[in-house]
Amino acid sequence: MTQSKAKVEIVGKEILSEGWTKLVGYELDYTDRKGETHRLPREVYHRTPAACILLYDPKRDVVVLVKQFRLPAYLNADPAWMIEVPAGLLDGDEPEAAIRREAMEETGYTIRDVRFLFRSYTAPGSITEIVHFFAAAIDTADRTSDGGGLEHEHEDIEVLEIQLPHAVAMIEKGEIIDLKTIMLLQWVVANKASLT
Repeated sequence: MTQSKAKVEIVGKEILSEGWTKLVGYELDYTDRKGETHRLPREVYHRTPAACILLYDPKRDVVVLVKQFRLPAYLNADPAWMIEVPAGLLDGDEPEAAIRREAMEETGYTIRDVRFLFRSYTAPGSITEIVHFFAAAIDTADRTSDGGGLEHEHEDIEVLEIQLPHAVAMIEKGEIIDLKTIMLLQWVVANKASLT
């Protein structure tokens, strides 16, 4: 691959909001591949890294997913209770340690062997967040608590165990619309033999 000849210089920066996430407005001089420079305004949400995991029970051909309220979906008039894979911010931990913690908190499953798959920007046009993707084989003996999230964080998470073919069909029906979940369900369909 050839390197792009584009050049970027940040010429202005302003913090627009700093709450749950930080929103920063930038002005940049972008010199394109033709050598022309343009001043461009951009806004970027700065989010810390995160991790997500597909929990798959090969004996039952079941995936363990969670259902929780998502304000952006609600604001877009989509179903606000979204079905997703377990996920969470790293909170200073290494990705594998963070996803083991999140899987336990959200689903009650203790993860034995976890497999790193890949990492990805989910919305690189506006968000700095990088998500680390994992998969793990589980069985019913691995469920050591109820899950449901952390009460002090006001998490209200429903644990779902869904047959893999049904979960995949839910994508086509628009019942699963979370990108990381769609990616991991497609991954397990193509690679489930590697998790047995």
